[in-house]
Amino acid sequence: MLIEILAGASCAAAGVMAYGVRGRSARLFGPSVWRGPAERRSIALTFDDGPSESTPELLDLLERRQMRATFFQCGLNVERLPEVAREVAARGHELGNHSHMHPRFYLRSRRFLYEELARAQYIISANTGVTPRLFRAPYGARWPGLGAAQSRLSLLGVMWTVFGRDGVLPAEGIARRLLGGARNGAILCLHDGHEVRPRPDVRPMLEAVRRVLPELEARGFRLETVSELLCPRN
Repeated sequence: MLIEILAGASCAAAGVMAYGVRGRSARLFGPSVWRGPAERRSIALTFDDGPSESTPELLDLLERRQMRATFFQCGLNVERLPEVAREVAARGHELGNHSHMHPRFYLRSRRFLYEELARAQYIISANTGVTPRLFRAPYGARWPGLGAAQSRLSLLGVMWTVFGRDGVLPAEGIARRLLGGARNGAILCLHDGHEVRPRPDVRPMLEAVRRVLPELEARGFRLETVSELLCPRN
């Protein structure tokens, strides 16, 4: 009986840990959001892993529709392409912290987690003049100690309502996922880079965005930054 109780407790603890690490609504390892209020017909479009050489093309697509988004940038990519990072901010988009090297946070020390966030925070701020207030963990994976790092840097964690799977699916599949999950308050996750690799192939994402933007507009959605989406309105 004792063995069964211990085994059950162990399974329960493992389940809680797994939820805390990857659960999109989890707040076990730090304050986090995964959607905005359902009262407004607004959506937040977000892009991870940039900036990249293809980011300016994405900015042009958004500008033609007069839509703004949130870009969770990697410090190393900002160092590599500071002019592109500045252009994202200059065009009115929101900048978020996506760590420096885009590592997996599993089994990492508290010091490692803090230094990854702090280094990215410094590089983004130094190169763009913008200090991020939002953070998205690489691979959406949190770990004990991350909450303390976020607190020290005044960062709110952001997960997503819909993951576009744009590193795997063709443009049609990406667009289908995004439109299928489009609802009031949704946070949609795409990528304008691939980790910290130079010249990533993000053509499927770009084509999906071309298809999705006019359809979202036709459905009456307003595209906002994450901070705008979360801000209460009178």
